[in-house]
Amino acid sequence: MILAFDTYYFDNKAKTVCLEFNEWNESKNFKVHTEIIDNVAEYIPGEFYKRELPCIISLLNKIDLKNIEAIIVDGFVYLDDDKKYGLGGHLYEKLNKEIPIIGVAKTNFASIEKDKKALFRGDSIKPLYITSIGIDLEEAFQKVENMAGEFRMPTLLKELDRLTKE
Repeated sequence: MILAFDTYYFDNKAKTVCLEFNEWNESKNFKVHTEIIDNVAEYIPGEFYKRELPCIISLLNKIDLKNIEAIIVDGFVYLDDDKKYGLGGHLYEKLNKEIPIIGVAKTNFASIEKDKKALFRGDSIKPLYITSIGIDLEEAFQKVENMAGEFRMPTLLKELDRLTKE
């Protein structure tokens, strides 16, 4: 099973959505988990994880984690080449380093160069940035590259983004 998370913030609340699916190239068969949390922490530059991690953990506590192959987060695993943790790294630690995390970011983070790969999908001239922990970066890259969809964003990640804002 694969889980993908995204969170949308509004009115001091956070709506976190998780898509649960079984195959990397899945486009239709998925289960949706969702939760809205009040009194969300303010965004602090460079410490985004402090805002989003509690939302993800809260929703994860409602999901059976026995057979999870990987978790995809909207963001970075590392923030720099010294492997300072971003959201994905902090989530990996919180899960006792037992579940691989793949970060899929839509915008570049200039202070990391070594442990990320730019993924160009479809006809897009703007890449997605892939980072990972608990799974080889090249393997993570290939898994995201093979996700269903003809465009920059894989179909399920685009659906995830839509559901968070709904």
